[in-house]
Amino acid sequence: MANETVYDVAKKAKVSIATVSRVLNSPEKVNEATRKRVLAAIDSLGFVPKAEAAARARKSHGRIGVLAPFFVYPSFVQRLRGVAAALADSPYELAIYYVDSTARRDGYLASLSVTRRLDGLIVMALPFDDAAAQRLITHGIETVLIEFARPSFSSIEIDDEAGGRVAAEYLISKGHRRCAFVGDRDLPSYSIHTSDQRLAGHREALLAAGISLPDAYVSLAPQSVEHARQQTHSLLDLSEPPSAIFAASDTQAMGVLKAARERGVSIPNQLAIMGFDDLDISDYIGLTTVRQCLEESGRVAVELLLARLTDPSRPVQHIQLPLSVVARQTA
Repeated sequence: MANETVYDVAKKAKVSIATVSRVLNSPEKVNEATRKRVLAAIDSLGFVPKAEAAARARKSHGRIGVLAPFFVYPSFVQRLRGVAAALADSPYELAIYYVDSTARRDGYLASLSVTRRLDGLIVMALPFDDAAAQRLITHGIETVLIEFARPSFSSIEIDDEAGGRVAAEYLISKGHRRCAFVGDRDLPSYSIHTSDQRLAGHREALLAAGISLPDAYVSLAPQSVEHARQQTHSLLDLSEPPSAIFAASDTQAMGVLKAARERGVSIPNQLAIMGFDDLDISDYIGLTTVRQCLEESGRVAVELLLARLTDPSRPVQHIQLPLSVVARQTA
């Protein structure tokens, strides 16, 4: 791994030195075929840039990276708050890398392992392939995953299907038989599709109770309060509107709540509303929801990462955090 240079990488990949540099520093500006060819050359040669090789000779870089999509989503903000709190008294600074495309995800996973001065990495809700996993292992970047699991890395997981089931069971226990779902559509390929899993669990529990979930009661759109508001108006326009709506996130549940209030619908007497996440604001608005431990997931991820940095021989751990229904005023 010692003596190969950027010239060797460029020669093997049949590209210019400038292209190699772009792959390492601005990967989203390089087309996928070229990027993969350069990364394959880096992997086969065991290339490490000189500056990074010198940095690796030091005991520690003092930095933990977090790779995350949907950075503006409240659920991700709360997870990051848990990460930041857990690192507050540690010798590590926090570096956040925002993913908004497949190219940026793949580029970061490559460049962070090859060129960035990181002690460890936390990957939030981003699936990645075997090649990226092997690159992280080869270059010795301790990594912990949140909402995604791979055997080689410690992970913090939740059972989204189970979350959909407990939401359905709660609504059924309240006497509801016309249950609708407001969820996500057009999610990018680089992300975890939790809405689909929550819908699958929800449908399963309803069917087990002899309740169908007709297509007309399943409304999918890009995630936002406004889209959820519009989706709810469409559901309430049905000749037989639902008596309960389960939203795939608290953010969408807020849109459902807004539409119901615009229609003068009594909550929860005429319409029960249930979300998923238990955001900070959910308590203030009285939203019944499925709680996942957002801050806790970030905190535990840091604990697992720091434990492996202290003792790399520690076995990887796969921790599933519990889900629970928080009953408030909306259902």
